[in-house]
Amino acid sequence: MQIKFWGVRGSIPCPGYDTIKYGGNTPCIELYFKEADRLIIIDAGSGIRDLGNYMIAHDLQKGRIRADIFLTHTHIDHILGFPFFAPIYLPATKLKVYGPVTYENKSLKEVLEGQLTYRYFPVRLTELAADIEYINLQEGRLNLGDDIKLTTKYLNHPILCFGYRFEYRSKIFCTIYDTEPFRNIFCTDPENPLYDKAMAMEGNLTAREENKRVEEFFAGADLLVYDAQYDQKEYDTGKIGWGHTPIEYAIKAAGRSGVKRLSLFHHDPMRTDEHLDFLSDKFCCPENRETAEVFFAREGMTIKL
Repeated sequence: MQIKFWGVRGSIPCPGYDTIKYGGNTPCIELYFKEADRLIIIDAGSGIRDLGNYMIAHDLQKGRIRADIFLTHTHIDHILGFPFFAPIYLPATKLKVYGPVTYENKSLKEVLEGQLTYRYFPVRLTELAADIEYINLQEGRLNLGDDIKLTTKYLNHPILCFGYRFEYRSKIFCTIYDTEPFRNIFCTDPENPLYDKAMAMEGNLTAREENKRVEEFFAGADLLVYDAQYDQKEYDTGKIGWGHTPIEYAIKAAGRSGVKRLSLFHHDPMRTDEHLDFLSDKFCCPENRETAEVFFAREGMTIKL
């Protein structure tokens, strides 16, 4: 299993002189299974544009382009690259696009169709030349064939969002983004008129159980890509409820779950290369980390499992 990062940013693309080292494109991760000649793409952020150009230059000569695209969710930074993914304009392309949908009366196809209308883009979804199948996903397990197993897990984000666990020939690759730790949503201040002791206790218990479920989901992963958009101070001062995880929490959770390699991901668009280097020195040195290896994802980085 080979993993390549084509986009590692969150929220919005941020190209420029200050983001050259880590990259400015929004999420897109490529998984390639050489023995099976299978290509899986996670998310269609702006990074998928370069991936699509690469596929046309290197894969089209083999005949049809085939790939499975798994969307973690349909926020704009994770789908805005789809209209610029060149293979969708070729009859020689066959795609399966998987993902969760928030509203039961809207299919995944209809959600993606929203940005491929003349109001926002010069090409409509119905005009794409590729053979594309859209598949609504729920939490559970899937056999993708070729000995590739997939488990999906709902995360804690303002919209339905999936974590993905791919298992192939004893190797495990997981993604946990966009998400933040589950927390008690009930009042916990006994002095507050809204305080209810039973509800407060139930809220604490539920949050602990859900956080435990998430850690069990990625337990033992050979590589875990984890949301780490903020540090703890940033998270505590205005970012709670935004659906992203503090770096410190991600590192500790990965350590508790026996993760072998942790890739910190979904960098805030305001992070410069200099700032990410500073955070890397702070959190990724051996004396501070709790897993075998911790690193900040960089666009273009390739890892083999």
